[in-house]
Amino acid sequence: MSTVEVGAKLQGKVTGITTFGAFVEIAPGVTGLVHISEVAEAYVRDVNEHLKIDDVVTVKVLNMDPNGKIGLSIKKAIDRPAVSGRPSDGRRERGGGGGPRGGGQRMSFEDKMSRFLKDSEERMISIKKNTEGKRGGRGARRG
Repeated sequence: MSTVEVGAKLQGKVTGITTFGAFVEIAPGVTGLVHISEVAEAYVRDVNEHLKIDDVVTVKVLNMDPNGKIGLSIKKAIDRPAVSGRPSDGRRERGGGGGPRGGGQRMSFEDKMSRFLKDSEERMISIKKNTEGKRGGRGARRG
């Protein structure tokens, strides 16, 4: 296997589709498997909904075992911009048309988690303020 190495991005042709993935020929006589979990970012129920025989796809070589089996990924072959702390790509943090039918993009998991932690922290501070006064504080009992 001359040009095939782990980490390489290559063009390949889908030669077979199974329930667990798709076989992609990445060089003459060299075929690898794109597991169903590596076909797309979203959950894939049926590979046939995403790929067809003879489709040309870009794949990334994930691994090669001593028996000659090659693990490939379509979703990892897609270049994504580096993730920063703030959604600078036009996504909104709160409200404004991002509902179930809204036109806005979905928030990433990291953005949702950050918002949840911030809201949770605010709630905890509020709860502590409300309960401290009811406890009586230190030295409330005399006698």
